[in-house]
Amino acid sequence: MPLLIDDAPALPLDAQGILELAARSMFHLFSSVSQGMFLVDLSGRIVWVNEGYQRFLPDLGFSSVDQFVGRMVEEVIPNTGMRRVLETGNPVLIDLLTNKAGTFVVSRIPLRDDAGAVIGAIGIVLFDHPETTLQPLISKFALLQRDLDDARRELASQRRRTLAVAGDGERRAKYTFASFIGSSPAAAEVKRQARRAAQSSSPVLLLGETGTGKELLAHAIHAASSRASGPFVSVNIAAVPDTLLEAEFFGVAPGAYTGASAKGRDGKFKLADGGTLFLDEIGDMPQSLQAKLLRALQEGEIEPLGSNKLVPFNVRILAATSRDLAAQVREGRFREDLFYRLHVLPVRVPPLRARRSDIPALVESLGDDLALRNGTPPPELLPDAMALLAGQPWRGNIRELRNVIEQAVMRSEGQSIDAAQLERILREAGVEPAAPVQDTTTVVVAEAEDASRYLRPLAEQVAELEQRAIAAAMKAHGGNKLATARQLGISRATLYGRLENPE
Repeated sequence: MPLLIDDAPALPLDAQGILELAARSMFHLFSSVSQGMFLVDLSGRIVWVNEGYQRFLPDLGFSSVDQFVGRMVEEVIPNTGMRRVLETGNPVLIDLLTNKAGTFVVSRIPLRDDAGAVIGAIGIVLFDHPETTLQPLISKFALLQRDLDDARRELASQRRRTLAVAGDGERRAKYTFASFIGSSPAAAEVKRQARRAAQSSSPVLLLGETGTGKELLAHAIHAASSRASGPFVSVNIAAVPDTLLEAEFFGVAPGAYTGASAKGRDGKFKLADGGTLFLDEIGDMPQSLQAKLLRALQEGEIEPLGSNKLVPFNVRILAATSRDLAAQVREGRFREDLFYRLHVLPVRVPPLRARRSDIPALVESLGDDLALRNGTPPPELLPDAMALLAGQPWRGNIRELRNVIEQAVMRSEGQSIDAAQLERILREAGVEPAAPVQDTTTVVVAEAEDASRYLRPLAEQVAELEQRAIAAAMKAHGGNKLATARQLGISRATLYGRLENPE
């Protein structure tokens, strides 16, 4: 006999009751049709697993449920993306998870309280053998992934061919200003200065700590200059023995000395003719060569070793150093006349700690480069890892950051990288991790405010600095104007004028 409506179990009449019934029904449905389920609280700690999921525990390295429950999810389930669900509140309905227990099709769904706040999440294993149950889909995905990897490798190959070597075999710039990653005030300012320098033919001196990107900017300046079609030749002075530097710069005439080539050898000035010569680590140049370099720059001609013939050249000079050249001049270790010859368009490249808000973009770019090189998916840094990176002092700047990211990628079993992994790498390098910066927006604001102080007329800033210096000197000398003038190196008349008319 058909079931009468009056005999059927009654549905709840209120919306809350209907929602609770639907939630229970969905939970039981997933529990019955899925291969396994587990729950985590807001901190990411596992609080429950169902019977279906327990069969995966031995493959994950656990002999009992008690060993598994109560642990942080990242510790017990490699490559899980549960942390992102807890932090963003966004569900992941379908995902592929691979770890030592196998490959799974999974869902991750946030759990919310009555107010809508995330209080935990549920992980569901939909399929535990997708290679058989979802073979058509997996095959299509694998084909697309292979095509994508091939495209990445081809793009990387084309970029190397296009930027590194032109069709005539000459040396070319490898980078452009787009390669200098960052949109912070400090990064924007250094790119603005470098772009202006590219429009000139005067020497450029790039100043900054090691690993800040001075060589990259040198390439970019050449690529944006009127000499872009000419060669870009670089020489790292610190890497060449002093005894070979002269031959490296000026070349060697045929048969100049015993054992010399009968054809001779062109130096860097000759190779760079019509283009740009980049002198990296100019502060390491021995004084014996500084005078010869100065003469070559002044006269526009060189004399190869073993030759009495002067050879003219047409080269634009870019130089870079991580040393304090002005201090070396005062100490007599760098020629003053050569310093002024090079210090025409100085560009100061900021350290990474002065542009912390650029770190996320740099990490993404470095990760993409590693992915292209290794043919692997780009790494994913969890929020706690990014916050840790933003707080470090980075004495080695971008070069140190690249090393840390590359180590993390090579050591990680999956794509996700957390703060604990990075802390281990830093400590192994002898660096005690600094406190993380949780809110990078405050870093951006602080950098912008610091830069905005200088976005005023220069005369106004100079006048303000003068008044501060005078006030400090007057206070130090108890208002004695004669002593103040002597301290500041100005006449009393000048001091009186500044006091009477600060403007």
